Amino acid sequence: MSPVAHLPSLLLPIQTPNWPDLEHSLDQDGSAIIRNLLPSTLCRRLSNLYAEPEHFRSRVIMARHGFGRGEYQYFRYPLPDIVQQLRQSLYPALVPVANRWNERMGIEIRYPDDHRAFLQRCHDAGQLRPTPLLLQYGPQDYNCLHQDLYGEQVFPLQVAILLSEPGLDFTGGEFVLTEQRPRMQSRPQVIGLKQGDAVVFAVHQRPVKGVRGYYRVNMRHGVSCVHSGRRHTLGIIFHDAQ
Repeated sequence: MSPVAHLPSLLLPIQTPNWPDLEHSLDQDGSAIIRNLLPSTLCRRLSNLYAEPEHFRSRVIMARHGFGRGEYQYFRYPLPDIVQQLRQSLYPALVPVANRWNERMGIEIRYPDDHRAFLQRCHDAGQLRPTPLLLQYGPQDYNCLHQDLYGEQVFPLQVAILLSEPGLDFTGGEFVLTEQRPRMQSRPQVIGLKQGDAVVFAVHQRPVKGVRGYYRVNMRHGVSCVHSGRRHTLGIIFHDAQ
């Protein structure tokens, strides 16, 4: 029997007093950590889904496309309940940041409070394929720096949840975020995560305040080389793909 049927409901800790601190971190660094978003038992169950192809619409071997080494699978619709709940529950908490960023960057697009309304916007633009995914890395695997852009409609924030335990399930494999400011060298961030932690980060661009107002900086993310073991990650992307 599929473990999806037994995945429990989840009350996401996104309305806690710490959320303003997370918004501050997003504005300051383009990333923020939500500690202990998922319990270890649920992380294991989600990791186990990787071996059940009926949950996925496609599988990508990174080395075949020059993306790095490792692989990932995109979920198909309908999404597993917990993945759907994460997507719908995290989205409205991130909308104020997304709209504020667009205003500061001079981008006219604003995002609706309800994720279903935003998905309808994606589908009207021909972006019909779901983008939440499970990633799997083994020894010597890595993910090159990239951006998850799948069409004209893009929500500017996404979430990655580490499902494996560093030091126990794998070594190496740190989440890496880089920021390219105009006429400057790239600034790297190495994000320390434990099992069940989530990192919220910029998909493409974010605003940074300069002496003449806000300007756009380009963001990319990836995963450093895994030295041993196996690493699983759940990616929550809020826009759908063409």
